[in-house]
Amino acid sequence: MSKVRHLEPRTPAPLATPTDLPADAVAALSAALNPLVADVFALYVKTKNFHWHVSGPHFRDYHLLLDEHAEQIFATIDELAERVRKIGGRTLRSIGHVARLQRVADNDADFVAPADMLRELMEDNKALAANLRKAHKVADDHDDVASASLIENFIDQAERRTWFLFEATRTADER
Repeated sequence: MSKVRHLEPRTPAPLATPTDLPADAVAALSAALNPLVADVFALYVKTKNFHWHVSGPHFRDYHLLLDEHAEQIFATIDELAERVRKIGGRTLRSIGHVARLQRVADNDADFVAPADMLRELMEDNKALAANLRKAHKVADDHDDVASASLIENFIDQAERRTWFLFEATRTADER
């Protein structure tokens, strides 16, 4: 007699998070937020890549700065993805899904000069802020104040990272 118990297949329960937002708002907001989740995930990985591979006379300062930025960016991923789920949407499910939606370019170069790392991340954070503003408009258009409020905080964080990266890349002649 076998001790293996055979279970009857179950019908999976749909993910139907209750929300007062209409279905078209959930679809529009999910379509605006999910690419941001992908962008932030890609920016996190790029920031950690540069954190691990930075070199040169400013190694310690840049290494710590990029680690601080990566921690902040990482926290954003979960908050954005959970926001999509809170309103009844579906969010990213795999690295492949991230790759299909991300607008932040990967950097797989064997070597990137430290100043180029910081400038690239500055431009990525600036682009992220612009994309966050577009998503904020979608949230406003659908009266989703919670998403708008969350996005406002992330815009401020992206702008702060942009500022710090800009200042770190200025030369003595530019000051």
